[in-house]
Amino acid sequence: MTRVALVEALVEMCKEAVKDMKLPQSLQKGDEAEQFRIPEIYRMRLPNSSSAKKLAPYVIVQLIDSKQQHINGEPKPKYTATVRIICCVHCADESLGAIMLLNLLDRIQTHILKKTQIGKSFVLDVNEPFEAIVYPDDTAPFFAGEMVGTFQLPPIQQEVNFNFEKQNR
Repeated sequence: MTRVALVEALVEMCKEAVKDMKLPQSLQKGDEAEQFRIPEIYRMRLPNSSSAKKLAPYVIVQLIDSKQQHINGEPKPKYTATVRIICCVHCADESLGAIMLLNLLDRIQTHILKKTQIGKSFVLDVNEPFEAIVYPDDTAPFFAGEMVGTFQLPPIQQEVNFNFEKQNR
């Protein structure tokens, strides 16, 4: 449940970051004029990956991995999750499309870096890189990129002490 809650909190943070950002929609059959809308934010994957081009602009918040480890001398284990945030925009003008993508990435990254507190229980691990990359592929009129960051989660506490023989002696 904790990892799902992290994804949900990041979705809400992304919505807040782009709430006033209207980008061109991917043109559909029958569209006569370009329409603009706020990017949709999706959890983990698109509803249908075969319609990725139809759904632009969008953002996907996707958990990549999580790790809980005990560090010598620390009373609690360290629990982290790596999340990537994928962004896609559509624009007929290639130069403008690339700038729109950068602007979308910047909005979300800046929002997360300024707050660092994600929801009530999660924190951006500022000791780890928060990276952003623009995909170099020639996919015009679609432009995509992603950010990857590490977040600290509340650790899962061990209920049973398997070293009880040491305590009972």
